[in-house]
Amino acid sequence: MFPGKGGGKSPGVQINSTVYIFCSLVLVSVLLLMLSSSNTIINVKNTGMSIFLGARNGVFEISSFFSRTVLSISELSDLRREHSELLRQLERYDELERSNAEIIQENLRLREQLGFSKTLRYKRIPAQVSGRDPDNLFSALLINKGSTAGVKNNMVVIALQDGTQAIVGKVIQTAMYESLVMPIFDANSQVASRFFVKRFEGIIEGQGASENPLLMRFIPKRARNEINIGDVVVTSGMGGIFPPGINIGRVSAVNVIEYETTMETEIIPMIDFSRLEYVFVIETEEIEVLPNPEKTEEENLIPSLQEFSYD
Repeated sequence: MFPGKGGGKSPGVQINSTVYIFCSLVLVSVLLLMLSSSNTIINVKNTGMSIFLGARNGVFEISSFFSRTVLSISELSDLRREHSELLRQLERYDELERSNAEIIQENLRLREQLGFSKTLRYKRIPAQVSGRDPDNLFSALLINKGSTAGVKNNMVVIALQDGTQAIVGKVIQTAMYESLVMPIFDANSQVASRFFVKRFEGIIEGQGASENPLLMRFIPKRARNEINIGDVVVTSGMGGIFPPGINIGRVSAVNVIEYETTMETEIIPMIDFSRLEYVFVIETEEIEVLPNPEKTEEENLIPSLQEFSYD
């Protein structure tokens, strides 16, 4: 029989198996020696500790992040509430400041009115504009003084504005505690007037609205070359209702029609009716005043022109 036949293992195969087993045992031995050394144990321990510490730090950072986030949200909510409260306080301070400024301005206006009242040589009743005629029949102004304060029909109403006194209108209806005043811009209003310097006379009529200029009609045509833009027009005293010498307004335009025998001018009132607040109702009868020795005889004869300022 030939060697190797008959079902037995060949010597070459047995040698290879022995070599493989031997190499495996050597490798296992080396690994066991390495693992059994102190350095290897320390390295494995350090590696485990590093992994554990890393995991713990990660958990700590995550929990810290969420804690900081929650705390930041709470702080943000507190800051919003504080911001809202500060805004409300700022608004209150602004309101107080505005109120204080308004009170100061009101005080200055009242002092101005009081000083003006002391210079008037007429019996005067101070009043405040409280509204307008609800029926708008005369574009009338409503003042807060009536018959109980001595106000009567046809009494003259004047005002001081921006340091200048001027005519407002006349009383047309009185109640116990209120009165209606027809302003000079009313279409039914007529005021005998004259130019303060040139002394030409005319009749001032309203055009129904405070935004429209007044019309001074029936001025002699010979005055056309003597009247200039800006000339002051005052009451003439004719007719017995309006005292002489009270400011009305200034010339804004001169209208001359060749076929007419008279001319007319447009007058801008010295009173801005859109911001009129305080007025004085005056008696047409002057208070008796003793002559001033420091004045000339002529000045004492025309006190109404001396007691008012004209700009």
